[in-house]
Amino acid sequence: MIIRYLDYVERLEYELIQRRDEGIDVQEAETAFQKIKEQLKTQSADSLQEEAKKVLIELAAKPVPVELMNREPDLIVDIQKRLGHEEQAIAEAYGIDPDTLYDAILGGWLGRAGGCLLGKPIERYHRTVIREMLESNNEWPLKNYFTQVGMPKDLLKKYPWKRRWGLESLRENIQCMPEDDDLNYTMLNLHILETYGAGFSSEDVGSTWLNKLPVFEVFTAERIAYQNLLNGISPPQSATHLNPFREWIGAQIRADLWGYVCPGNPGLAAELAWRDASVTHVRTGVYGEMFFAAVIAGAFIEKDIRKLIKMGLDQIPPQSRFSVAIEYVLKLPVEGMLWEEVADLLYEQFGHYHWVHTINNAALTVAALLHGQGDYEKTITNAVMGGWDTDCNGATSGSIVGVLIGAKALPPKWIDPLKNQVRSSLGGFDNSTFSDLASRTQAMAVGIRADQDQSSHTSLDDF
Repeated sequence: MIIRYLDYVERLEYELIQRRDEGIDVQEAETAFQKIKEQLKTQSADSLQEEAKKVLIELAAKPVPVELMNREPDLIVDIQKRLGHEEQAIAEAYGIDPDTLYDAILGGWLGRAGGCLLGKPIERYHRTVIREMLESNNEWPLKNYFTQVGMPKDLLKKYPWKRRWGLESLRENIQCMPEDDDLNYTMLNLHILETYGAGFSSEDVGSTWLNKLPVFEVFTAERIAYQNLLNGISPPQSATHLNPFREWIGAQIRADLWGYVCPGNPGLAAELAWRDASVTHVRTGVYGEMFFAAVIAGAFIEKDIRKLIKMGLDQIPPQSRFSVAIEYVLKLPVEGMLWEEVADLLYEQFGHYHWVHTINNAALTVAALLHGQGDYEKTITNAVMGGWDTDCNGATSGSIVGVLIGAKALPPKWIDPLKNQVRSSLGGFDNSTFSDLASRTQAMAVGIRADQDQSSHTSLDDF
């Protein structure tokens, strides 16, 4: 039986792309892959698994260029050495009163859910398709949850809604926040903190996945890492063993909880994110989670979007491909441009990446934040109209703005349909309320802060 993402032929195809991006000569493996593709015309994919696996193993064994390893280290201690600054505590965050802290955390949870729900039914569609669909029933530019009311039947047949909860995410059908991996991971990470505390390890993350997370609720890098964990391959090897998706977006969408529990402490948020990301990803994939965790932590005290993005970049090696991509966005006069003009430039610069790669989606999310300037609706609609991984980008951008402005300031149009409820296949989390999740998150944030008070210095050695 061929299982998506575990298929060795599929893995080989994407490992070729990954290795080229790393600067590896893949000509020999490419020739072998083309031969396998020809064989697929007359043979089943099952019969070619071993042949593809052999080529994949040989290709994956090629060493990462030293130059790339120097610019983009994987270990947290090496990442921190390349930051070029000393981590400073942000004392302003420690004075946040409990009600304000709760409102910001709840804003993050609700903002994430609303943005995710907006992008959910059209995930993976190109921005031109999204525009075509919205124009067909006079809903362009996007200003509310998607609806199929007024859409031509032939268009709906051509562009069906996402199979997993797509119909349930339409304006006329919303009953709550339906299940989505973008929310599952946020809840799962809360469970990890509640179980192990801030001293959790990557191994703790892996064991929690096996205990709490259904395998078919994880995708790309996560599904392969899950298989590796089942086979006894521990982190960080679980992220690298025959995993061509190791720099895709999967870790980036797991960033939020670490930011929520580290208000005003981007450095610690990035460390916690690193421990989580290292189960499934390397380099760019890890940096995406660290960056957004730091941005969310900073959003509790910094309201200037550009300064906030810089706070995230402060946690990432400055010469990395990820940092270079975000710096490209920061150099654009995004705030004074039409959104479609911004999106055109992003597609020109990053359109060669897969639609669920880390870099293009991170760049799009940052651009949506800059263009939105704290306006929740403008931010999430821009992120979703931009295409690529629409639910993830809507979720991340919505989460950040939710923290920035707080739950009370979120527009009811986007929040009321959620009915304060989220569905999940995670044990103990189905039908959770956002208010309860926010209260539990606040308790963890307060506890982590108390631990920080007992020590003037926090490093990975303490864990």
